[in-house]
Amino acid sequence: MSTAPLMPKATAVWLVENTGLTFDQIADFCKLHPLEVKGIADGEVAAGIKGQDPIVANQLTRDEIQRGERDQHYRLKLAESKVKIAVAKVKKGPRYTPVSRRQDRPNAILWLVKNHPELKDAQIMRLVGTTKTTIAAIRERTHWNTQQLAPADPVMLGLCSQIDLDFEVGRASKDRPAEPESATLLPAEITTGPVDRSPRVDDNPFASLSGSSRHVEDEDKLDLNSVFGKLKGIRQKD
Repeated sequence: MSTAPLMPKATAVWLVENTGLTFDQIADFCKLHPLEVKGIADGEVAAGIKGQDPIVANQLTRDEIQRGERDQHYRLKLAESKVKIAVAKVKKGPRYTPVSRRQDRPNAILWLVKNHPELKDAQIMRLVGTTKTTIAAIRERTHWNTQQLAPADPVMLGLCSQIDLDFEVGRASKDRPAEPESATLLPAEITTGPVDRSPRVDDNPFASLSGSSRHVEDEDKLDLNSVFGKLKGIRQKD
């Protein structure tokens, strides 16, 4: 509700001419300066303005005026309107873009698609005031002017504010599913537990080779014995 009458000067003219209220009371009710009200009473201000009856306009009651006339320190209160006007709800539609900026929208859409792929089509539509068909054409590079498009920040182009952009990006990040943890991570019991430093057979890369080398040495020993045995037999025959 307004704190001043609809026609403050016209109302002040009527109150000066038809009531015994002080200049301060009239100035406070009409939201004027006391010297301005005094100028109205002297005919120096609001010359030619016809007085507006606040009682007829349902902005002031006669009882309120009489109460003010009896007490010079009383401040008049604006009467509450008995007629309630329904406030029309404004439907939120696509963001309006000035004609001079509409040619920059494809460049802004391309910038959003490249730098913020997490944004949904509905969020891009809210930011730059475009259509889903245009967004799909730019994503699929089937837009009629694809070769001439250059990514441009919508905030720098004046198509949206930085606050709106940050809000939509933050909302898209919250809606994104959490990434699964890496399968290579080991449990804390293993990574923080004591380390077994005792040698193992499997840890020796030459274990298999050493075994094979012993086998070769044994074979060499057998061959030498057989050779010496044959030589000894030949000498005995001689």
